[in-house]
Amino acid sequence: MKIIIGIILVISFISFAQEKDKKNENVQENENSSFDPRKTYTKAEFDAEVMKAVEKNMRRLGRSSIINFSKELIKKEDDLKVKELNFQKQKESLKIIKEQLDKKLTEIDKKQTNIISCLDQRDKDKQKRVGHMVDVVAGMRPANAASVLSVQDPSIAVHILGLLDPNKVSKIFNLMDKEISARLQKQYMTMKR
Repeated sequence: MKIIIGIILVISFISFAQEKDKKNENVQENENSSFDPRKTYTKAEFDAEVMKAVEKNMRRLGRSSIINFSKELIKKEDDLKVKELNFQKQKESLKIIKEQLDKKLTEIDKKQTNIISCLDQRDKDKQKRVGHMVDVVAGMRPANAASVLSVQDPSIAVHILGLLDPNKVSKIFNLMDKEISARLQKQYMTMKR
């Protein structure tokens, strides 16, 4: 905008030089002008006064196209400033959203880590309990082990049987009820190792 105002002022000074003979008219026009150099103007008031002065000087030159061109340049510069402000606001908004998203992702990562550690601990505890049961069943006589495993949940019983010595397993199967033994043997054979 300063460049445009500078160009306009140069054109104004040229027109002033061309019209030295109309000095008396200019003095009269300045007396009629509302511009007071001692007054403090707002930006809008200053811009309005500048536009009035530019129009006055351009009309003296008789070039209305220059006036329109100047107005368009000033309007476009103001539009660019508005667009730049909007862009800055959007940029700040995106920055805030990104920070919030980063915080949420950090929280999710923490929760996921906690859940995974809880699941790992649960698996370790289960393996510990199963290992303890394997030790208990391994120390039992086959008849007692058969009666305990017969009433146990089939998946747990098969898991325990899978960790015992094969000779002990065969003795336990032989001492179980035939139906229960057949069902557990079938699961034992298809068990994932």
